[in-house]
Amino acid sequence: MGIISIRTRLADFIQQVVNATIDTKTPKYLEIWKLLANFAHTIINSTNNMRINKTFVTLGLATALLQMPASSFAQTSGASHKQNPLLSSSTLPFGAPDFSKIQESDYLPAIKAAIQNQRENIQKIVNNKQKPNFKNTILAYEESGVLLDRVSSVFFGLTSAHKTPVIAETQKTVTPLLTELENEISFNQKLFERIKYVYDHEYSKLKGEDQRLTEVIYKGFVRSGAMLSTEKMERMKEINNRISELQQQWGNLLPAATNNAVVWVSSKEELTGLSDADIAQCKKDAESRGGKAPYCIVIINTTQQPILTTLANRETRRRVYEASIHRADGTNPDFNTFPIVTEIAKLRAEKGKLMGYDTYVDYSLEKTMAKTSDNVYNFLKQLIKEYAPKADAETKAIEEYAQKTEGKDFKLQPYDRFYYSAKMKKEMLNITDDEVKPYFNIDSIQVNGVFYAAHRVYGLNFKERKDIPTYHPDMKVFEVSDKNGKPLALFYSDYFRRPTKRGGAWMSSFAKQSEQRHQLPIIYNVCNFAKAPEDQPSLVTWDEATTMFHEFGHALHGILSKCKYNTLSGTAVARDFVEMPSQFNESFASIPEIFDHYARHTETGKPMPTELKERMLKSISFQPAYSLGENLAATCLDLAWHHISAEQVPSPYMAGAFEKEELHNIGLLNSQIPPRYSTSYFNHVWGGGYAAGYYSYLWTEVLAVNIADYFAKHGALNPAVGQAFRDKILSRGNTKDQMEIFTDFTGMKSPDASGFLKARGL
Repeated sequence: MGIISIRTRLADFIQQVVNATIDTKTPKYLEIWKLLANFAHTIINSTNNMRINKTFVTLGLATALLQMPASSFAQTSGASHKQNPLLSSSTLPFGAPDFSKIQESDYLPAIKAAIQNQRENIQKIVNNKQKPNFKNTILAYEESGVLLDRVSSVFFGLTSAHKTPVIAETQKTVTPLLTELENEISFNQKLFERIKYVYDHEYSKLKGEDQRLTEVIYKGFVRSGAMLSTEKMERMKEINNRISELQQQWGNLLPAATNNAVVWVSSKEELTGLSDADIAQCKKDAESRGGKAPYCIVIINTTQQPILTTLANRETRRRVYEASIHRADGTNPDFNTFPIVTEIAKLRAEKGKLMGYDTYVDYSLEKTMAKTSDNVYNFLKQLIKEYAPKADAETKAIEEYAQKTEGKDFKLQPYDRFYYSAKMKKEMLNITDDEVKPYFNIDSIQVNGVFYAAHRVYGLNFKERKDIPTYHPDMKVFEVSDKNGKPLALFYSDYFRRPTKRGGAWMSSFAKQSEQRHQLPIIYNVCNFAKAPEDQPSLVTWDEATTMFHEFGHALHGILSKCKYNTLSGTAVARDFVEMPSQFNESFASIPEIFDHYARHTETGKPMPTELKERMLKSISFQPAYSLGENLAATCLDLAWHHISAEQVPSPYMAGAFEKEELHNIGLLNSQIPPRYSTSYFNHVWGGGYAAGYYSYLWTEVLAVNIADYFAKHGALNPAVGQAFRDKILSRGNTKDQMEIFTDFTGMKSPDASGFLKARGL
């Protein structure tokens, strides 16, 4: 028997002993046994010239262990010998997380073990005596966190979509541990010296993704502060730790504030105007939240609430709007995010200064398509100039319309706008949301709309997999295959709101695509739509239908990724590029062939009548100034908070006044068109990754319009065009400069904003 075989069998034997289930409890002997077992493993892993002798010593130890009384191997608890399913590769298709085996208590030990695993892998890179090269440094670093990537991707999927009390407590412990690890790695000078050596001496010789990975990793270390002085580096660590703590506080406080902001309603009369289905939903929401009143109206993450469109009771409308805008500004002392906001703003300003930039905006924009704050502000100011008169005219028209029924003294309030705009639209275009909603069944939109468009354009096929477990019963899983039947990805959808889910809609992954890791993508979309009572179809609005197309655009960016390295794959692109595939994918929602395929009556199955469809599609661009205005206001707020020095950041008590002043200065202080997200609940900026980057939604909308124009000219559902878009953009991830990728497909050297306002209906 060879030495390798002996070692392998011995390792298997000891692992069997470790996993043995013994009933008797003898902690003292257990500790002795653990020491002996660890010692035995140490001998097994020895690599010097005494392998044979140490192997037989280990065999002797193992024999001694085997001869000890059974009680000596006792476990202190029945769960302690259970193998953590997160720490071993899943046996499910695609390596999908096995939620049937994963318990909430598994996440913390798994993340701790994965952190330690990456620490050890980093240390191996640092201790390597060989001259640094791509393989032993860059590639070794890329693969150092495979286990942590796998475990944390699953965990953080739950922290956003299904944050139970146990998950929330685990996150409190995990966040500082991960921040500590990030600091350790970012400021590990020996590691950076090796990376820099490869960048300086080997970069020009590398090709393709090897070269791109080297560039991205090197510049990532530089942007994290690897070249700072020791004193500044220590301060950067402190800033990173504190921002991490504050974002965790934000992540707990804002969902709690939003859940608390529900509007309790005592009678049906106060809900006049709502459909029977909407009233039933209000009743269901009240029951699920403790039943303080017969009905309640749930607040969603945006400032304006869609339900205001149909609420006839003005006092109820006022209560809903006030609950929305005051959810986290300290009106209720238990829910005040301004102290978090102002401290994060100060720390980010200091971070930008430490890195040698005038402001955090300048630091943040360096790695984007826009590059500089001047480019962003010039872009926004041109839009504001063209938008402002149209917004004023739109508001005046709505108020004059309302005065026809309410009297000449009636003053339009922000909570009135949606209601009278909807009535005005009904009168002018003869259409309401309730009229078209029966044609927007979530299941049909997903299968006959979102999936059908992907099939027509990219040749993708979708098969539901009910055998793959999920973390919540509302989720669905689909296997995605190519036109030749080749498996491409798993796609999960989690569409319905619940108290454990944060607001909004998003895409992410349980595993990113990577040829190096032999990993196919496992992608998910999460939304917050109202789930209908049992045995009733879940219907959505047109805006919600387009949200499904939007988020699936992100999903396609992950599903169709074809990259070598995890760091470069999928949506790992600049913020002002990442929203382009999603915004472009919205365009398929209204293409006649796609629309007719999914917009079918939920009871009869018949497609929406042509006359109704024409009225509905025409209504999409009815009074479009509002949606652009709320986005512009939120964008400028984001920039305002990150374009000032730490000394200029206001106190928490003056944060609200700062918001109003900044909006006034740029010409966007308009009570009728408030920011889509006000400062105190702007999750993209304070809790997400869009700090100084919310402008990217408008920026990428320009890119999306350019892409849509190209498709329209060459065939919107032309498979050849879809394949080109797939090959040149969706599959490329961050393997190439994004402007070059854009040019490769469109032939344009730069984006063209001339058609933007027209596409918006302005």
